[in-house]
Amino acid sequence: MKKRLLTTITLVSLLLTVTAQPATKTVRLKIIETSDVHGHFFPWDFMEGKPIKGTLTRANTYINKQRQQYGDNLLLIDNGDILQGQPCSYWSNFVVSEEENLAASVINYMKYDVEAVGNHDVEPGHKVYDKWIREVRCPVIGANIVKEGYKNAEARPSHVYTGLQPYSVHYKDGVKICVLGLLTPAIPNWLNKSIWKGIEFEDMVSSAKKWVKYIQETERPDLLIGLFHSGLNGGIETEEYNEDETELVAKEVAGFDIIFFGHDHQVHQEWITNSKGQKVLCLDPTCHAKNVAEAEIELTYKNGHLTKKDIKGSIVNIENEEIDQQMLAHFQPKIDAVKEYVSRKIGYFEQPIYTRESFFGNSAFTDLIHNLQLQISKADISLNAPLSFNTTIKAGDVTQADMFKLYRYENLMFMLRMTGEEIRKHLEYSYDMWTNTMTSPEDHALRLNEASKDDQQRTGFQYYTFNFDSAAGIDYEVDLTKPDGQKVRILKMSNGQPFDEKKWYKVVMNSYRANGGGELLTRGAGIPKDSLDSRVIWNTDLDQRHYLTEEIHRLGTVNPKPNNNWRFVPEEWVKPALERDRKILFGQ
Repeated sequence: MKKRLLTTITLVSLLLTVTAQPATKTVRLKIIETSDVHGHFFPWDFMEGKPIKGTLTRANTYINKQRQQYGDNLLLIDNGDILQGQPCSYWSNFVVSEEENLAASVINYMKYDVEAVGNHDVEPGHKVYDKWIREVRCPVIGANIVKEGYKNAEARPSHVYTGLQPYSVHYKDGVKICVLGLLTPAIPNWLNKSIWKGIEFEDMVSSAKKWVKYIQETERPDLLIGLFHSGLNGGIETEEYNEDETELVAKEVAGFDIIFFGHDHQVHQEWITNSKGQKVLCLDPTCHAKNVAEAEIELTYKNGHLTKKDIKGSIVNIENEEIDQQMLAHFQPKIDAVKEYVSRKIGYFEQPIYTRESFFGNSAFTDLIHNLQLQISKADISLNAPLSFNTTIKAGDVTQADMFKLYRYENLMFMLRMTGEEIRKHLEYSYDMWTNTMTSPEDHALRLNEASKDDQQRTGFQYYTFNFDSAAGIDYEVDLTKPDGQKVRILKMSNGQPFDEKKWYKVVMNSYRANGGGELLTRGAGIPKDSLDSRVIWNTDLDQRHYLTEEIHRLGTVNPKPNNNWRFVPEEWVKPALERDRKILFGQ
């Protein structure tokens, strides 16, 4: 009897000991981000008519390998700017708009868990992006994209723009994950209000503060992830907001474990210390599905309580992954339809044109757009900048694909009233970004920056090349020995009439510039931002490329040549300096 009692006591003690030991659980997760895909879904460049590396068909091969390893513990996220870029996006947005948007089809096929909104997703207009939001089968998030009248109001999901969520909630192996979406609030500086009618954009820092507090109190997540379509830092800065605020949010708003971001088309992988001394992992994979950004997360729980987070991040290049043949086959009918669309003949060029020439003086490429803008709008003066760094359209048959090389974005065309003085100051601001002030013949003619070589929007320059406006309709000189603000001397109208700084002129430009993009009209010309709308005389209903295409089709044969209406001086200094700078930018 005593022996049996001792055995029972021993078993009970053993059970009590086992029960007293804390139950430990470890969960391994992976989060993969794509960003700024810009229509690079398939391994084919529809503009150049040739295969390309990267793209989502290769990314999906890598993602599927990770799914085999992590199963349902993988979270796939996209950071926006997916609706605009390659011709397949334009074809889907505007040519076969009654079909499901191709970007939505790709997102759904790849089984993304959450989608953010980029500025170029807003650019195609309400009709396109409202439909896209409805078609995407995962949450589309943007906490600071609010209905008109609710800017800076308290955090309420009902205040966020129709169809969007401020954040998404995901459960992976018992782990609760919240993903908060934010968009750069600089859109009013780039896009006409008609494109985002009924919407307002809050500053990212203030929006993040109220939504992080709301999420922590309402959801109590194990992980809080940021998904920001905003670069690390820099860009447009106003009294109300900064264009690129990721670093600022990471520092000032405690609570994020990881911030995935994009928009600046650069690779970033860094830890940023926030206001509470905690380190936040910040990852940006750059653009065009060349890379993915990923985080490996290991969470340790004891008795149901999260006790440890181990987070590692990396940028993974997927340019040379195998193409997902199953995905390719699924979308092959769409690919064939886009190839047929871009192969349509528009006209004939007697001469080839090159964007690279636009940086060194008059160029047939830029001046063709100038001349078409003047012809279509009947304006006095045209303003235009190169939208790509090194693009060629060959002599011979011009196709629809070439029109995407001629004009890369879906801007509208606008005509504004400007005084002669404002036009000169606008050009001064442009050339101050574009050119150096030479103090000797050995100086650079252009403002170069070797550190920006890998930045697709600067590519060797200090500033963005899409803000390097030149003009047609006037004859002028740009003296590179003069200080900033004093380089441009307008000689006359190109038709021989005098140019008068006090006179009003009709000036044609794209909608990005007309809305204040690049700040050439505001900081440069000195026109208050809230006065720009009152300056508009005329604008197109459809995108600029559409009208350029129509005009070239009407002309049939075009012989594009430089206008030779402006030049850099003094020639004895500038000519050899430009040749030296050309070799730095483009080689021999």
